Amino acid sequence: MTADARPSAIPTHGEARQMDGRAPFVIVMNAGSGRKQGETTAALIANAFGKANREYELMLVHDPSQLAATAQRAVELAQARNGAVVGAGGDGTLCAVAQAVIGSGCAFGVLPCGTFNYFSRDHGIPADPAQAVDLLLTARAHPVQVGFVNDRMFLVNASLGLYPKMLEHREIYKRQFGRSRLVALWSAMAMLLRRHRHLRLHVDHEGTMQEIRTSTLFVANNRLQLEQVGAAEAPLLAQGLLVALAPRAIGRIAQIVLSLRGALSRMSDADNVIGFAFRRFTVTHPSKRRRRVKIAMDGEVTHMQMPLEFRVGDTPLYLLKPEADVAAQNRS
Repeated sequence: MTADARPSAIPTHGEARQMDGRAPFVIVMNAGSGRKQGETTAALIANAFGKANREYELMLVHDPSQLAATAQRAVELAQARNGAVVGAGGDGTLCAVAQAVIGSGCAFGVLPCGTFNYFSRDHGIPADPAQAVDLLLTARAHPVQVGFVNDRMFLVNASLGLYPKMLEHREIYKRQFGRSRLVALWSAMAMLLRRHRHLRLHVDHEGTMQEIRTSTLFVANNRLQLEQVGAAEAPLLAQGLLVALAPRAIGRIAQIVLSLRGALSRMSDADNVIGFAFRRFTVTHPSKRRRRVKIAMDGEVTHMQMPLEFRVGDTPLYLLKPEADVAAQNRS
């Protein structure tokens, strides 16, 4: 695995902000996230906020297509009342709500209700719903880094190629066999056994154009996820950078071996992976045509027009999270 030159200018995003102890919360909850534990979480919110005499409004979303619009209404309501916006759901839900929150002046809170919860785990937010609710009442808002693909934000990762196909395949398996990490792993291995085409991409990074052939281009903004696969570039996220990984064009057996290395946290030992840290780079197709490609961001699959510009967000997201020492203890 190789890493490109690292920029010396690392942006700073300022200090943590103390929340007003009377500020209300506007909570956007995805009713379909995780194991559909919405009723339990809603009861915990009512109990904890009632004891603290804290105002809140719960916006329950049953139709995923209404999530972005609901998040925007939540931000407008929070702005009018000098409150905070909370996303309750998996990483995809949190990303949709955070996209509306960033730059609004509102703090962003998290109640993790998904399968993997990479974003909340990376920032030390408790997986236990009761503890996560209690944290909202006491935490300061800390500036955290986000990534962008063109004008779309991501919190955890963005990718094109094989990975978005694997996510779609995973959703089919989940509908049949339920939501669990074991089902997700099973569906991924089944997808890797299939024949798939490699991408030919032109990558413009720091003024240098390189053509790569790969099954998938994966861009990460999550230290925990990179550490789980053993990527050597994981610490660079703390320096205000994102990390790109792209396996070289290899056969199916070699692809499975590479995936097993990742599962064993040994990706850094692999010679078949291109890896580099960056603040900004652009991906085009060799034909220069404005092709429409499938892309995944935080587990949600959509289509975007090339070229694709991956970059670190200029504005941080102010996240209600534990202090650094407590967050480190909570990570798992």
